[in-house]
Amino acid sequence: MYNREFPMEPISPRQFLDDQFPPKFWHLIPSTLRTAYAHAEHLISNESILQIESAQDNRGRIISYAVDFGFVRLIETGALPFDCTWDYFARPTGRYLAIRASHSVITVSQMSDPTKQPRNAIFRENRRLNNQLLLDLPELNEESITGLPHILITHGHQSLDFAHLCVPDPEHTKGYKFRTPNLLNTPHVVCSDVPPLEDTDTDFSNLNLLKEDIERWTRDND
Repeated sequence: MYNREFPMEPISPRQFLDDQFPPKFWHLIPSTLRTAYAHAEHLISNESILQIESAQDNRGRIISYAVDFGFVRLIETGALPFDCTWDYFARPTGRYLAIRASHSVITVSQMSDPTKQPRNAIFRENRRLNNQLLLDLPELNEESITGLPHILITHGHQSLDFAHLCVPDPEHTKGYKFRTPNLLNTPHVVCSDVPPLEDTDTDFSNLNLLKEDIERWTRDND
């Protein structure tokens, strides 16, 4: 565990999200989700085993498998510049896809309400608590880095009505510190070879300090 000698100012959750999952890649989320939902629907419609009542009640699992497959393919083909691992739940009932950006972990969740966090599963609780340095709370300025910050990709349960990138609030009931607009409604990002205009209102020094602390924590904790 690493303790910073001097307090660090809190980081903007939006700034951290943009650094870890740059907006030029956001368009891949809705396209991947639409393809995954279509594949799941095709599979369910053509397999009689998946059309009985118990299977219909759990069709979200098929969607989840298709979504995981889609994001793994994005990473394997290099479309998304991340790595991924299959991590065990705190209670070993299975594994979940952990998408690994440079200084954070991204997971994917189906949600019925886009404004609320997923159910308070232990693995999510542990990960979202690592977002406390993104809060604007003076008493947390001297907190230790205890793990990688957590980012969520959320999408509609059963039907694809929304998709968001989210930074969960450490307090489950408060929802999110930042949540993008519905990415299903976001136009495709056009990349340009022209350098972007300098953002004079953004201070990257604290973001870099946070990333340095995370790197130290990662080295110290293997």
